Amino acid sequence: MKDQLTHLLHEFHLPLQNPVLVFALILTIILLAPILLKRLNIPGIIGLIISGVAIGPHGLNLLDNNSAINLFSTIGLLYIMFIAGLELDLNEFKAHRNRSMWFGLFTFAIPLALGYPVCRYLLGYDFNASLLTASMFATHTLVAYPIVSRLGVAKNQAVAIAVGGTILTDTAVLIMLAVIIGKSHGTLDMDFWIKLLVSLALFSAVMFAVIPRIAKWFFRKLENEKHSHYIFVLTVVFLAAFLAQLAGVEAIIGAFMAGLALNKLIPPSSALMNRIEFIGNALFIPFFLISVGMLVDVGVLLHGPSALIVAGTLSAVALSGKWVAAWLTQLVFKYSTAQRGLIFGLSSAHAAATLAVILVGYREGILDDNILNGTILLILVTCMVASFATEKAAKRVILETPDDGSDLLPTNGHQNEHILVPISTQARVEKLLEFAIYLKDKHSAAPISVLNVVSNNDEAEVNLLKARSKLESFVKQAAASEIKLNVVATIDHNTASGIVRVSREIMADIIVLGWPQRPGLFERFLGDSKLSSILQNLDKTVLISHFDQPLVAHKRIVCAVPPLAEFEKGFELWTSKIVKLAQELTVPITVHCDQATGKAIEKVLARSRHKAPLAIMPFSEWEDFLVLSRSVRESDLFILVAARKGAASYKSVLDDLPSKMEKYFATNNRIVIYPQQFHDGRVPDEYADFTAEPLHIGIDAVQKLGKSIGSIFKKDDAAGAAREQDPDGPL
Repeated sequence: MKDQLTHLLHEFHLPLQNPVLVFALILTIILLAPILLKRLNIPGIIGLIISGVAIGPHGLNLLDNNSAINLFSTIGLLYIMFIAGLELDLNEFKAHRNRSMWFGLFTFAIPLALGYPVCRYLLGYDFNASLLTASMFATHTLVAYPIVSRLGVAKNQAVAIAVGGTILTDTAVLIMLAVIIGKSHGTLDMDFWIKLLVSLALFSAVMFAVIPRIAKWFFRKLENEKHSHYIFVLTVVFLAAFLAQLAGVEAIIGAFMAGLALNKLIPPSSALMNRIEFIGNALFIPFFLISVGMLVDVGVLLHGPSALIVAGTLSAVALSGKWVAAWLTQLVFKYSTAQRGLIFGLSSAHAAATLAVILVGYREGILDDNILNGTILLILVTCMVASFATEKAAKRVILETPDDGSDLLPTNGHQNEHILVPISTQARVEKLLEFAIYLKDKHSAAPISVLNVVSNNDEAEVNLLKARSKLESFVKQAAASEIKLNVVATIDHNTASGIVRVSREIMADIIVLGWPQRPGLFERFLGDSKLSSILQNLDKTVLISHFDQPLVAHKRIVCAVPPLAEFEKGFELWTSKIVKLAQELTVPITVHCDQATGKAIEKVLARSRHKAPLAIMPFSEWEDFLVLSRSVRESDLFILVAARKGAASYKSVLDDLPSKMEKYFATNNRIVIYPQQFHDGRVPDEYADFTAEPLHIGIDAVQKLGKSIGSIFKKDDAAGAAREQDPDGPL
């Protein structure tokens, strides 16, 4: 009994050494700290940092800052930078890259200009120490980024500018650190600069030319090995961090570059993105925040007034420089007060790069204990200020941002958008379901419904059980993306009538169909097919999709839109969905249409919550629209907007689309959209028994007859002209 008690006391000897107990303690803090402090309206990030102060070697000494803690801390820091690069809206960043460069210049130069004279003349440090400490003021770490991600404002322009400025200023500071160390060692010669520039050029080439190609190949070859995708992503992150160190910069730069390199290949709504964010926010990032708190030594406040003076001066200069940079950015680019607060909150936290600069300077003997201890307290103060400022500003941004896309959905609105995905074979459904997940509005509480229609025969009950069992396997795919999936298996006399009936029962807004098979001779003779039956009996927005390549492999979306398409009821719906798809895939949109339709599309894009680069290309050759195949590349997703007969934009030349597109767009992923026509989602009752089909058959016949007669006259005119030029020619 005594031995057991001794063993038990040994296990609880401080600092704790048992890895299981250490891990359990940290998980308990990660679980409880945000929950408890949320009741006090304190951001969870602050709770984790304060918890790190309490349990660290300078607090209750429950945990030692050992190699295991440092490992998880490093992983968390790299994870933050990686997610920041991955979630960066590249379309927004490219559109405002000049603003990011200007903010990067402001947030680098202003703190440096304020900090150097303070350190040099007020605190009395020499040139190297003053310049190194001032450069530390220019750095910032995206400690508060999980707040904007959680509150859903990560796509705001202010966030894109702040993140873009982070990489610019931190890269400049870390290069300055290498220069200062080289100067102190007397190695700042031409060889140093050549080596640095060449290594950075090689690193950039690997990250943006080699890694995306390898990733694209990997995702295509192992498309069904979903767990391997996450392991591959982690490998890229840490390999990039190591390569950055070899290039002479900090590992955080490599992690951020890895996020940028994989940005286009991991859509925001994908299951892989959900896994990355879940594991990072649940484990690695909280570990990093706790480790930051463990570095803080509150006892330095008792070491005399010099430590307090240095700590207070450093904190004041650091926050002032970042606030002035954010204010100047707001002034130049006319941002709102909330956006200024968001920029300041994201850029005011000092942690990772700050520690890198100060610790290297301290180990090299350039900085003293007062700067080191003052910097540790600066980290605590700035992280707290950044967290409060970011959360307050993010909430104000949410309140100030109008929901401009509220009118882009049918009458039910965002909360009830319902997508139906009828399937026939298991091979098709995964890509169709992935496509539907990208289209789905995240504000909609309605699930995506997957439907399988079983023929009503003697084996109907057995086939129904098999269909339900098969559909259940796809629930996991949707759950990985945190999307609700409703599986429906039903019995009907034919597939088309089953799809029509179920879509009405669940009040679906969008129907996502697989590419139809070519009709047989009997169907051609009767003029009937499943697709035509669905289109005639169902007035919903229908998307017919053919996917051979992974969706993330596309580099552009090319659309062909007929004249008068803007007068269809479903115009704004399908337009907003194409824009959302482009944002998910981070690709531009090229639309071939006439001028009026192009202006209508631009108006929808301006009102939409989703932004994407848009190019309108004038096109009027609809009698020979297949000429578009010449301008469509293999890496393009081709979308054709068609129309039901009787619609304002209907053109007979677009009949029999699947067979035509299979011939001219054989190597492309392709989608045909049939927009909704009527405003209430159905054919009016007074016209329920009326069909325009016979009328259109007659019109088509008259048009063909007119063309034939016209060609006869043209031939006669041509023959007459030839006889006038050559009277002796043949008759």
